Amino acid sequence: MPANIQVILQQDVAKVGKSGELIRVRPGFARNFLLPRQLAVPATLAAVHRIEHERAVALARAEKAKKEARDVAAKLSAVSIKITQKAGDDGRLFGSVTNKDIEAALKAQGFAIDRRKIELADAIKNTGTYDVRVNFVSDVTATVKVEVVAK
Repeated sequence: MPANIQVILQQDVAKVGKSGELIRVRPGFARNFLLPRQLAVPATLAAVHRIEHERAVALARAEKAKKEARDVAAKLSAVSIKITQKAGDDGRLFGSVTNKDIEAALKAQGFAIDRRKIELADAIKNTGTYDVRVNFVSDVTATVKVEVVAK
C-alpha cells in the first residue's frame, strides 16, 4: 500500500487545500473522507489535464476581465458628476449623498457600476467637490470627481 496518494480537490477543505489543487494525502483519508463526500477525485492523468486546462481558462478569463476593467477605469477617471441636493445656508445637506446616489448619477452618464464597488469612507453631508474611489478588480481603481451642489 502506498504511503501517500494524489487527489484533486473539488472544494476547499480546511487545513488541506483549496479547490483545484493537486495534493498528496494518506490513502485512508482519501478513501474514507474525501472521496465519499465528493470533496476530491483521484488524480488520474485525464483529471490532472482537465484541472490544468480549467486553470488556464480561468486565468485567461481573469486577465480579460482585468483589461476590460482598466478600460472602464480610464474612461471613468475622466468623468465628473454633479449631484444636486437640498442644503441649508451653511452648505450642510438635508440628508446625505451615498454610494447609491453616485451609482444613479453614473448610470445616467452611461456607466453601469455596482454601488458596492464605490468606496466612500462616510456619506457626503456637505456641499463641495469630492474624490470618490471606484474599485473594480483587485488592483484596478478609478477616481471620480463628485460635485455636490445645493438646490
